[in-house]
Amino acid sequence: MATKENNQIIKENNCETKMGLPCFIEAFTAIFKTGSISNKCCSELVMLGKVCHSTLIKRTLKNPLFKDLNPATIMAKSIETWNNCLALIDSPSPSA
Repeated sequence: MATKENNQIIKENNCETKMGLPCFIEAFTAIFKTGSISNKCCSELVMLGKVCHSTLIKRTLKNPLFKDLNPATIMAKSIETWNNCLALIDSPSPSA
C-alpha cells in the first residue's frame, strides 16, 4: 500500500522528470553512500521540492537492494542534505 502511495505521489508531481540524471545520481550518492552535493545539484534538488525528495527517498528505502541500510540514518542524511541545500539556495550569493 505504502509503495503504491509513494508511486502515486511521484507520478502526480512528475518527481522523476524534475531533476537531471547527473544531479539525481549526485544527490543519491550523497544520501545513500557518501559524498557531497554541488551547488548546481542543490538548486535542482530544491526545485524538485520537499514532497518529491522525501517520497523518492522513502520509495528507494523499500527497494530490496537497500534492505541492509538503516532507514533512520538515511532519513537523517536526507533531511540534512535537504536543509543544507535549502540554506545554500536561500542565502544570497556574494556579489563582486
